[in-house]
Amino acid sequence: METPSLDVEVVLLDIEGTVCPISFVKDVLFPYALQALDEILATQWTSPTFLPYRDAFPPEHRTSPSAFRAHVHDLVARDVKIAYLKNLQGYLWIRGYESGKIRCPLFPDVYPSFQKWHEKGTPIVIYSSGSVAAQKLLFQYTGDGDLRGLIEGWFDTVNAGMKMQRESYLTIAGTRGVEVGRWLFLSDRVEEVGAARQAGMQSFVVVREGNAALSEEEKRGQVLIGSFDQIRINGV
Repeated sequence: METPSLDVEVVLLDIEGTVCPISFVKDVLFPYALQALDEILATQWTSPTFLPYRDAFPPEHRTSPSAFRAHVHDLVARDVKIAYLKNLQGYLWIRGYESGKIRCPLFPDVYPSFQKWHEKGTPIVIYSSGSVAAQKLLFQYTGDGDLRGLIEGWFDTVNAGMKMQRESYLTIAGTRGVEVGRWLFLSDRVEEVGAARQAGMQSFVVVREGNAALSEEEKRGQVLIGSFDQIRINGV
């Protein structure tokens, strides 16, 4: 079922569980980064290309390759969203994307919707806990090709703030000079949708195959969509 036509100027999108399956991140990207890390630690511990990522970690966790590795594995196991880990993961994923071992499988409605929104002049902006560099890699290497040219803005927890904080969405809205109420934020996370709505954005919960089931309490008061095809912006 389509939503009523929305008065929207900008579409703001989450990534994981919204444009691509959660399994891609948890079952492909995260394990690949851990695997690639072992090679990096064995061969590039003092390499100038790796040093900026290594030295961004707290001093107590970079006393040795083994201490560094243990801390990274702990952060990933606890799904800690912290900038120095996200930046490292982006660095580790580059070789996987460039070698062709990694391609992001977008949900089938995503690319056609991107094309439609782009053609009608509705800017598409990304907001994810993953670093901006990692976001750009993901959209560069998708199963539908390089989509970066369809995206006009990129935000993460460094340049916008945490995704469950109202202020983050106000920060993002302020970058384009568009009234916050004319933004549409789509995410699979009810807490993020709530924070965006508190900021004044229109916001829907995206329900995709593979996402965690929502409780009846979480569904209450939300607009739920299973596909971007259900969204009509300014009559289209």
